[in-house]
Amino acid sequence: MQETLNYINENKQRFVDELFELLRIPSISADPAYKNDVLKCADVCADHLRNAGADNVEICETKGYPIVFGEKIFDKSLPTVLVYGHYDVQPADPLELWTKPPFEPYIEKTELHPEGAIFARGAADDKGQFFMHLKAFEAMMRTNTLPCNVKFILEGEEEVGSVSLGDFVNENKEKLSCDCILISDTHIYSNEQPTVTTGLRGLSYVEVEVEGPNRDLHSGLYGGAVPNPIHVLSRMIANLIDENGHITIDGFYDNVEVVSDADRTEMNKLKDNPEEFKKSIGLSNIEGEKGYTTLERASIRPTLDCNGIWGGYTGEGAKTVIPSKAFAKISMRLVPYQTPEEITEKFTKYFEKIAPDTVKVKVTPHHGGMPYVLQSDTKEFLAAKKAMETAFGKEVLPYRSGGSIPITSMFEKVLGAKSVLMGFGLDSDAIHSPNEHYGLFNFYKGIESIPLFFENYSK
Repeated sequence: MQETLNYINENKQRFVDELFELLRIPSISADPAYKNDVLKCADVCADHLRNAGADNVEICETKGYPIVFGEKIFDKSLPTVLVYGHYDVQPADPLELWTKPPFEPYIEKTELHPEGAIFARGAADDKGQFFMHLKAFEAMMRTNTLPCNVKFILEGEEEVGSVSLGDFVNENKEKLSCDCILISDTHIYSNEQPTVTTGLRGLSYVEVEVEGPNRDLHSGLYGGAVPNPIHVLSRMIANLIDENGHITIDGFYDNVEVVSDADRTEMNKLKDNPEEFKKSIGLSNIEGEKGYTTLERASIRPTLDCNGIWGGYTGEGAKTVIPSKAFAKISMRLVPYQTPEEITEKFTKYFEKIAPDTVKVKVTPHHGGMPYVLQSDTKEFLAAKKAMETAFGKEVLPYRSGGSIPITSMFEKVLGAKSVLMGFGLDSDAIHSPNEHYGLFNFYKGIESIPLFFENYSK
């Protein structure tokens, strides 16, 4: 491994320069205006795979954006690791909150990143993280130290729900056959306390509509005499969570996993610091479900959040109207044994139940995903734990994350392989927000850890 590490150290600056090239491409899958940029990004990813030493590199067409595939199979008697990543990124809005343009990457030192952090949309989610795998693979190929077979699958629709990935995986089971899946699209607890993610929450995402009068009305002529859909919707949303942070939807907690006291004690070894947590996001106080720590609320408990609400006039100046309709987007994070289908159905019935008879309501389901758990006694977890302990020189703990990667459960169902969630970002990296960034320390530690994972897993 020393020869591999030497190669990595000798090429650090080039790795960053090449990542900058990737970050300059605004591969925003949610906006059709950036279609050509997304396609260009797929081409660049394919070129990097070829240059690193992958065989059979393909840009595979789907109903949406293409999937980039490559592999290196040199001994079928050895295990095969499938590396997953995504080359699409979130929209950069609001642009005015970025210190510098989001697709002009630069490095700047911060309190958490004294060695410097790469600032750009996609730096941490997920270009910087999947690029670690391409560079680690290159290092193993150049030093003739790749200990097992490897396949790569890079998609361009993760930020819009991976709408084409399921069909592609089902149609290409043999092409994608593997013994485990390695994903870096999560974060560690901190640089001082590295972790391997052992759990992710699932997701049910819906849009709601409340309709009142048959047209927008003059608020002077009609105000006080008719229902205002914005008022009604606001009251309905407020009633979805009670004063104890408990979600009021009928049957919402029926199938929630009961985490043992022993497991709760283990996860709280991460030493949750409420004061640091509040400071990091600019709050004077925090809230959540009664009876649980902040760590538990954000990982092993289900949640409900309003992600956006609108209606009526929101332009410049004044327009005194009572809107005909009001809308909101609502996400529910799910824990093991809850399913998106079950929760979406329960939400819809409850939302219709609490609506007053003065309005009509409509619930439109969007995408969802299943929760995922990787037990901490599996060979996959232990290979990742040992790799990161070698790279960081510190004990690595298991960590249940609150985010969602719905494809993990799909991969397990279709390919019969467990996903190892070996991410290296921090939760302060501002993914999906202005000024997204990724520490150079984390980027390099990832490249160093990945060959160690391959070595450990192969053994």
